[in-house]
Amino acid sequence: MPDSRFYEDLGSASVDELLLITGATLAAGSIGGKAVFGSVAPLARAGDGDVSFFSDPRYLEALKTTGAGACFLSPAQAEFAPAGCVVLLTPEPQIAYAKAANRLHRPRLMPADFAQVHPTAMLEAGVVLASGAVVGPGASIGAGTHVGANAVIGPGVAIGRDGAIGSNVTIGFALIGDRVRILAGAVIGEAGFGISASKGAAMDLPQLGRVILQDGVTVGANSCIDRGAWEDTVVGENTKIDNLVQIGHNVQLGRSCVLCGSVGLSGSTIVGDGVMFGAKAGIADHVTIGAGAQVMAAAGVMGDIPAGETWGGAPAVRARQFWRQVAWVSRMVNARSRRAEV
Repeated sequence: MPDSRFYEDLGSASVDELLLITGATLAAGSIGGKAVFGSVAPLARAGDGDVSFFSDPRYLEALKTTGAGACFLSPAQAEFAPAGCVVLLTPEPQIAYAKAANRLHRPRLMPADFAQVHPTAMLEAGVVLASGAVVGPGASIGAGTHVGANAVIGPGVAIGRDGAIGSNVTIGFALIGDRVRILAGAVIGEAGFGISASKGAAMDLPQLGRVILQDGVTVGANSCIDRGAWEDTVVGENTKIDNLVQIGHNVQLGRSCVLCGSVGLSGSTIVGDGVMFGAKAGIADHVTIGAGAQVMAAAGVMGDIPAGETWGGAPAVRARQFWRQVAWVSRMVNARSRRAEV
């Protein structure tokens, strides 16, 4: 179940209703009947009352062992669904899941009927709100935290003590620790870039996770940290993020990492503790970077990096190999120039 502080429960849906809104069909032998479902969930975490989906062969084992009450999948994969799971057949399982999620859940929106601090928000002693700052329903802010001008703290957001939220910062769907600094213009918790194609038309996939910023994190000006699609996007203790950095949904970023300006981490990247990223480095999705690794400026990382290693170039390789490539190109260019002069 998505966190109720951030998402509204829109009520249960029957199998027949799910079939109607998604265009799926009930697999032979599946019992639809009067079964109802109240939530969506990924395969590994789904229970009897949840609807899930399967479309990526990497998660076949999760499908075979899922506890989901119902699952959208393609006819070719129906045989792998566990006994007792209501099998909903569709050529577009992810699209069907998105439609079901939109039927069952909705992000909580900021109401328009209060001036600055919603009556249900909780502010500890010593909180300072600059002009134009807004704190939504159910939000909480710890003692000694300063919130800058025109900042927006969304419904249910929890911010710890002794923090600093800059002007024009927007925070939603987030749990934030103590001594966290978020500089001007940063956006925390907007929807991640989850897209699926449906008969040639792109569709936004519901993003039902959260952002968790642990104690001592710094987020630079105009940086963006997306909330998870389902799993949380997490930034570990004392990690320092420069300006104009993009962190995609479901990223797991370790403790005491350093991200220089314009770094981009694609969705579901896993980063160990103490990793350093040079400016403008870009990381592909579902990449794992081991603890203590270093990514050189402007590198394009397309695969996993072992712990403690330094990689550079695009596509990125080990630093020694990268410098050999640079030296070879330089020699070839110089040789060609000399031949042209003869």
